[in-house]
Amino acid sequence: MGQSLCAPVLSKETKSWQNENYSVAVSSMQGWRVHMEDAHMCLLELPGDPKAAYFSVFDGHGGTRVANHASRHLHEKILEQIEYSRNDIKEAIRHAFLSMDAEMQSEMTTHSVKSSAPKLDSSVNLTAPGSVVAVKDGTVETHNDSTTSFSLKIPNPGDELAGSTGIIVLLKDQMLYCGNAGDSRAVCSRRGVAEPLSTDHKPTLRAEKERISAAGGWVDAKRVNGNLALSRAFGDFVFKRNPHQSAENQIVTANPDVFVRRLSVEDDEFIVLCCDGIWDVMTNQEVVSFIRLRLSYGMLPSKVCEELMMRCLAPDCHTNGLGCDNMTVVLVCLLQGRPFSDLQRKCSRSCPAGPAADILGA
Repeated sequence: MGQSLCAPVLSKETKSWQNENYSVAVSSMQGWRVHMEDAHMCLLELPGDPKAAYFSVFDGHGGTRVANHASRHLHEKILEQIEYSRNDIKEAIRHAFLSMDAEMQSEMTTHSVKSSAPKLDSSVNLTAPGSVVAVKDGTVETHNDSTTSFSLKIPNPGDELAGSTGIIVLLKDQMLYCGNAGDSRAVCSRRGVAEPLSTDHKPTLRAEKERISAAGGWVDAKRVNGNLALSRAFGDFVFKRNPHQSAENQIVTANPDVFVRRLSVEDDEFIVLCCDGIWDVMTNQEVVSFIRLRLSYGMLPSKVCEELMMRCLAPDCHTNGLGCDNMTVVLVCLLQGRPFSDLQRKCSRSCPAGPAADILGA
């Protein structure tokens, strides 16, 4: 985990919006971390497509630059895709993730690791098969299976090592689209049962590990090249330098999984998007039950978000680090043309998953 403060920053940035289809709130808190690196974007109507709504969370690491850029521009990139105009939203989301990542790499990487290599040994290609890259204290260490090894300082390590997760939900024409790269997560409450809309991209997953290995990397201590705890992300360009692999098949890729299904007016209650500062502490079902109970009592979504973060905050950071991360919660209550009181009624229904584990105010 990152560096921690001696006391948590408990101030919260909370906002809320509502129209006939959605009641939405977002809240973020720095917590124990030295810096706040999360970002988000919530739009009840997409610019240029008022029939679509868009919600997102970006959990940055190594700085805020990548997360902030993604939060401000990913929805624009989705709308730009030719697939979007053809109503192929799934492919538009996938292409937008990859396109924006490629643009950031071009803009931010003014001096690549590869271009620095000839100064040390012109025969070594840092991204050739058999070469691998590790990062420690701003130094890129390369090791070639058959020839040589060396390390060098990259000119702009902040840019090369900065990255961000990305979890987005786009709602249009009663369809739900969820795009994900990284380990932020989205979950939908269906009659109180937590339905995951995304899968965390961890280096230990078989498919992720195989891609990492094929691109010249490895997994050590459950981290990519012993460094990165997630296997897909925007940025992290030091892990995207194998010229023999496509963008989708780099050691770390921004290629998202995209989940699609139709919304149910009667069954679907709300969608929650959070960074891993929440999901490391509570399970999907615990979060859904926590939110659902409070909505059933008529608590405002903004207050629910704030209470969820405080529930996950660790009393100290002297143990395993859980509850010590930045936290961001986006809560999308699905009104679907009905009053908020109808959602309150739906959240009061019995749940097949069992009663909520805590009581209001716990």
